Amino acid sequence: MSSKSNKEKTKENLKEELERKTKENEELVEQLKRLQAEFDNYRKRVEKQKDELKDFILKDFIIKLLPILDSFEVALKHDKNNEEFRKGVELIYAQLHSYLKSLGLREIKAKGKFNPELHEVLLAEKSDKPENQIIEELQKGYTLNGKVIRTAKVKISKGD
Repeated sequence: MSSKSNKEKTKENLKEELERKTKENEELVEQLKRLQAEFDNYRKRVEKQKDELKDFILKDFIIKLLPILDSFEVALKHDKNNEEFRKGVELIYAQLHSYLKSLGLREIKAKGKFNPELHEVLLAEKSDKPENQIIEELQKGYTLNGKVIRTAKVKISKGD
């Protein structure tokens, strides 16, 4: 009889253990579902914040460009008077250049020896200058906060 009761106790213990593990598993599944929902809400919140930040930055950028747009309108009103028109365009250039500089934009100097990190060779020709010396800048290059965003397009010397 004792062997039967041991078997029944073992069976009962196993049944209790199974119920405990089943309940634990259900709790873990519920916890996982809550975590998944929280993560999905977090992802949506971050995406919304990113969109709001993008809109804020774009609005600020456009507001700062509006005076330049106004200057274009004034310059275009003086298109019959070449001197006034030229002064207007120079003013616009200075405004735009100043604004971009305030954002961290800097021109890459295209003088001296060719540097492949800063310059892109479009043309090479024989010249009295040493080989790989920049002869002419064909298009300005720029850095933004120290990082190259556009290389300067240059013509270099092949040497004699």
